[in-house]
Amino acid sequence: MKNHAFLSNKTEESALDTLEMDKDSYSHILKYTGLFGGVQGLNLLVGLVRNKLVAVILGPDGMGLISLFNSTINLVSSSTSLGIATSGVKNISEAFEQGDRERTARTISMVRSWALLTAIVGTLLCAVLSPFFHHFSFNWGDHSLHFLLLSPVVGLVALTGGELAVLKGTRELRRLAVVSVYTAVVVTLVSVPIYYFFGQRGIVPSLVLVALVQMVVTIAFSWRLWPPRLSANRRFLGEGLGMVKLGVAFVLAGVLGSLSELVIRYYLNVTGSLDMVGFYNAGFVMTMTYAGLVFSALETDFYPRLSAVNNDREAYNLTVNRQTEVTLLLVSPLLVAFMTAMPVLLPMLYSGRFVLVTDMVQIALLGIYFRSLSMPVNYLPLAKGDSMAFLALEAIYDALLVVLVLVGFRHWQLVGAGMALAVAAVVECAYVVLFCVWKYGYRPTASIYRYMGAQLAVGLVAFAAVRLLEGWTYCLVAGCCWVVSLCISVYILRSKTRLWEKMMGKLKVRS
Repeated sequence: MKNHAFLSNKTEESALDTLEMDKDSYSHILKYTGLFGGVQGLNLLVGLVRNKLVAVILGPDGMGLISLFNSTINLVSSSTSLGIATSGVKNISEAFEQGDRERTARTISMVRSWALLTAIVGTLLCAVLSPFFHHFSFNWGDHSLHFLLLSPVVGLVALTGGELAVLKGTRELRRLAVVSVYTAVVVTLVSVPIYYFFGQRGIVPSLVLVALVQMVVTIAFSWRLWPPRLSANRRFLGEGLGMVKLGVAFVLAGVLGSLSELVIRYYLNVTGSLDMVGFYNAGFVMTMTYAGLVFSALETDFYPRLSAVNNDREAYNLTVNRQTEVTLLLVSPLLVAFMTAMPVLLPMLYSGRFVLVTDMVQIALLGIYFRSLSMPVNYLPLAKGDSMAFLALEAIYDALLVVLVLVGFRHWQLVGAGMALAVAAVVECAYVVLFCVWKYGYRPTASIYRYMGAQLAVGLVAFAAVRLLEGWTYCLVAGCCWVVSLCISVYILRSKTRLWEKMMGKLKVRS
């Protein structure tokens, strides 16, 4: 009996330990999702202020020049960087998770070697092709010299991406947040005065200086933690071929995504008008960008954690499911708030003319519920290094989106485009989850289905309210939906995390 009691106590202690570990895990996800969501929101606010000031100083012509220069530089940068900023995170995370500092340092040197190589190639390519970029982008003047002077930006962006991979892979999440905030503030402080004093003549120097500032701020943190080693050689480059293969797939997926958006906008311009392109773009931004405040932690925190356990099926199932639960619970109240407040937000952020986009955005927001389920799962091929699977999944979504938006817009204009975005998200969620169940043995938990059912039901009631009600009844039902969604999320997250206890503990100490 004594032995039985002893074993029983041990079992209870083990269960309690497991519960405490679960709470710590959920707390970590919630903490850093909130952290990077807040940082993303702050960066968005600073960006809005910066863009407003630059627009006032330079006018539409100046903003157009900046857009053309940035588009070209981004194209060269994304084409020559080989996706090192993303694929390098996986290699560094795997080494860091094993606790082998020497192996981690070697992996970091390998990533830096490849980043340096892509920086040199990208800079030279941009310089050589500068006359072509001028003829492709402009039909007046001679801007070849401008593109030549902008070529170092490609190299600076590649080096910055490598150092960001170091910080992500070694889980320096607080430093990443600080880097992001510092960069946003310093870029504003540097660029706005240059535009004020030099006007359009300051555009090229400003873009170069901004890229330099971003690199310096990033390496100030990464080099302090992981000092550079002067040992780049063929061995490092050879070890990175698997990383490059995954990175190339990431680049190709980005190119396909950009191509799909280009096709959609071209079709809207031809069959509709340039104004219709602007309306669609505003609706797309409102749907994806602001919900992305919650999704921003996926690449920064979740992807490195998932990459570190990609060989352990039980561990990566647990990691994906917990991230999915927290992401869904955090994004759901935001979706209800955006959906019901859209008639106010659109005129405030754009102008009264953009009220036409309200229906499109409200319908498209329903698809974000399903994207909150599919996005964490979609990182499994990346974490496993399965480049072809990742590329195939992205290609299917891009093709699906183009077909649905074109058909939807043809029959129902902007409302049809919103329906297309929602349906594409639902279909993507289905095939991504089914593929990962078949390929990697992924198993979603019953909790995900319960939380999804509860939050989606609230979202559908809110959607019905915005479509059918007006006046005070609209405000009342919309407010109740938001409160219910928020209470569901708070109740569940409180039961799964320690954050509530920590907050109450701090309040007691202060009192």
